[in-house]
Amino acid sequence: MPPFALPTHPLRIATAQAPVAPGDIPANVATAARLIRAAADGGARVVVLAEKFLSGYEPELIRAEPGRCAVNGLGDPRLAPVVAACREGGVVAVVGAAVYDGGELFVSALVVDGDGVRARYDKQTLFKAERAVYRPGIAGLSLDVDEWRLGLGVCYDSGFPEHARAAALDGCHAYVVGALFGVGNGYHESRVWFPARALDNTVYAVLANHVGRTGEWETCGGSAVWGPDGSVVAEAGGDGEEVVFADLDPDALHAAREAEPMLRDLWDTGAAPRRAVRAATAPPGRIG
Repeated sequence: MPPFALPTHPLRIATAQAPVAPGDIPANVATAARLIRAAADGGARVVVLAEKFLSGYEPELIRAEPGRCAVNGLGDPRLAPVVAACREGGVVAVVGAAVYDGGELFVSALVVDGDGVRARYDKQTLFKAERAVYRPGIAGLSLDVDEWRLGLGVCYDSGFPEHARAAALDGCHAYVVGALFGVGNGYHESRVWFPARALDNTVYAVLANHVGRTGEWETCGGSAVWGPDGSVVAEAGGDGEEVVFADLDPDALHAAREAEPMLRDLWDTGAAPRRAVRAATAPPGRIG
């Protein structure tokens, strides 16, 4: 799919935030399932949750007890309530998790639908403090849902323009990120990075952030969606559980790409960098 091919119908996406329990996967799975159902009730086809939502941002706890505090591969039975909620609502969920696989830990975004965990993106750009605990991912991930292609990222990935650009050059229409941004500079960073990733690539940018305290961090909420012109489309508050919705509009994509043709011109000149991107596909229509 070239980067200027567009979907023909809107896609409703939800970004959700809620406090999490440290290292308690069953409790956080229950919260995730509740948020997924709320997103489905609001008509969303896709819902996004924060980085390491299923365990909280607890690197030392996860390293000490990976079997309890991390998801064990893609078939972890503790994820069944999330799968059930996706199946009931016809929703594709992008859920942040620490994953324990082959004796290694990863910071991952799990793609879940009514058939189970369909794919996993592993964070490629680890924050400095994470490098002693986690292994970096080695490839990007694009997710196809109802004609829309979504490029996945996790937190610090979004600070690097090349990451979102690789997704855009793979034909993505939105850059979708679960993250942890903290009180203080984190809010400022998110409000610079995400509009920039959106406008630079004329894509929607979607952020799911934490609220409350997790690990050593006091987080700042503000989960949001930005349009392909860099403007805010929908935004949650700074604290408390909330689900916000946005309709990704192919007409808005077309208008932005006509006004700002950088992506097409980069492709046409042959200057665009190439990078291997795995692809996962969710079937069109509602699931179940």
